[in-house]
Amino acid sequence: MEASNYNDFIETNWDNIKENIRSEYDIADISFDTWIRPLNYSGIENDTVSIVIPSDQAQAINYITKKYKNFFVESISVMIDHSINVNFILENEAKKEEINTKEKIYNINSENANLISKYRFDTFVVGNNNKFAHSAALAVAESPGEAYNPLYLYGGSGLGKTHLMHSIGHFILDRDPNKKVLYVTSENFTNEVINAIRSGNSSKMNEIREKYRSVDVLLIDDVQYIIGKDATQQEFFNTFNELHSAGKQIIISSDKPPQDMETLEERFRTRFQWGLTADIQAPDYETRMAILKKYSENYGKEIDNAVFEYIAENITSNIRELEGAYNKLIAYSRLNKIDISMDIVEEALKDIINPNQIKEITSQNIIEMVAEHFNMTSEDIKSKRKTADLVLPRQICMYLCKELTQEPLQEIARALNKKDHTTIIYGIKKISDGVKVDKSLANKIDVIKKKINPS
Repeated sequence: MEASNYNDFIETNWDNIKENIRSEYDIADISFDTWIRPLNYSGIENDTVSIVIPSDQAQAINYITKKYKNFFVESISVMIDHSINVNFILENEAKKEEINTKEKIYNINSENANLISKYRFDTFVVGNNNKFAHSAALAVAESPGEAYNPLYLYGGSGLGKTHLMHSIGHFILDRDPNKKVLYVTSENFTNEVINAIRSGNSSKMNEIREKYRSVDVLLIDDVQYIIGKDATQQEFFNTFNELHSAGKQIIISSDKPPQDMETLEERFRTRFQWGLTADIQAPDYETRMAILKKYSENYGKEIDNAVFEYIAENITSNIRELEGAYNKLIAYSRLNKIDISMDIVEEALKDIINPNQIKEITSQNIIEMVAEHFNMTSEDIKSKRKTADLVLPRQICMYLCKELTQEPLQEIARALNKKDHTTIIYGIKKISDGVKVDKSLANKIDVIKKKINPS
């Protein structure tokens, strides 16, 4: 895990960290409820995690430090795979520290804009299906806050909405590195709001408002997942209003146009239509061919045009599946040390391309989508490594494989490289119990399920 992600990871998993300490060190319920549950995470700086002790326990700070510091040090170090120290501070001291460091915390810049480097305008293939959206995105990138505000991009999963959003962010920062650009998925935005509410600390919500309302360009992906979540929806509404009135650029993506979102409140529908709405359709045959040839530029060997034609004719739904098929073909060729031919493409993609059957959800589909969601590879999830960042994605795979497929537990275990199905049973129960009490986890599961089966 990169150092820049430590803070977000610890903040998101704070309750899990405390629960892990409870079980790992066999702490009695009364001790946990008295000393550990009330502790709040404040932040991490120079490899030191600051933990806030409530004011009513001020006299116990020495006891808590002596008794529980090492538990937190070891638990957090293992979870982020990095050695840290822990410092306990009192609530009133934390508030002073928050005021002193406020500017530094929310100095959004090119380093923490959350942009993916490969998603740029020069790697985006323009076709009849996306020409208008591409032109609109470029106009916004050239004149943020002036051309179209907000820019609302919509279309099915895997058609290039996210690619265009990141392209806008990169273009703006390349021209003016001092611009504050921030890309966020609606899931992460929702989880931040949920965690702030659960903390019971009003300063946490103020932090979120300061973070999102101090940017020049806000890009929020898959806004449909916010709709219907009252607290998150209200927070986004207020953020939208403040940014728009200040002339700051807002870019939104969704799977549907505003008028087709049945549960969307009229106040949102009106605001989403203030600027420009642009759709992205499934790529036509010519665009699919162009995309495949664009991918092959980095392969180093010439690929027969018939190979591209075979893939483009059989994979028509979205660009993500097209890219997945191409990557699998290249991997198959390299692993087997053979050149790509029509015989090879048919063999390598036989489980992906089957024009005569409706696509069935399999464990492999689920593993690939979960890996993409957590910005890792399928091989990471199926590996033997037991680092903290892999535990949750693996367990989510187990849970979704059981829920969305008819595959037996033994088959799911094989797909995840596990020797037997007892680990699978444990993982399923862990997530099944978790979604009942953890709203952010339930939201994460909901988002992934919709990505796996958009219908």
